[in-house]
Amino acid sequence: MAAQDEPRSSDDDRAGVARLAVSVPAVVTRRRAAAVLGTERTAWAGAALDGAVHAGERDRHLLDLELRVTEHAPRMAFRKAAYVDLGPLRGGGRGPLSVGISWRAAGLAPLFPVFAGTLTWTDGELQLVGVYAPPGGEIGLVADRLVLNVAARGTARWLLGRIAAVMRGEAG
Repeated sequence: MAAQDEPRSSDDDRAGVARLAVSVPAVVTRRRAAAVLGTERTAWAGAALDGAVHAGERDRHLLDLELRVTEHAPRMAFRKAAYVDLGPLRGGGRGPLSVGISWRAAGLAPLFPVFAGTLTWTDGELQLVGVYAPPGGEIGLVADRLVLNVAARGTARWLLGRIAAVMRGEAG
């Protein structure tokens, strides 16, 4: 399934954020998806940082987010350490499984976007939906419309690919 980006609304512009919606195939059992998004999340997010629990609801991980510039040899990628906050696994029965997720750069934070959204697995598809605030205020929003949204979608696709690989039993 191809990645997708929802259209921006004027409310987003006024709030200084851009919408992001990206999905990848993740054809695994519900049990496996629940394990990877819940108790086994350290396989893709790394160990939770000590003392980094927010009101008992979220745990914080330090993860190098990656933006791949090329997929072919020689592979080029940009990496940036980020604090990734993950909420508890939600969803029961046969409905979707979801986890609240947000991230911000671990260093030089004002120069990088901040993201908040939901990571969801439903019937073989892993999706990341949320909003991000590009750096630089109004100028950042203009730059995002022109080119930076490609980086946001690429980073989201990379993260989803990493999680889907762990779900399939491949290296994270």
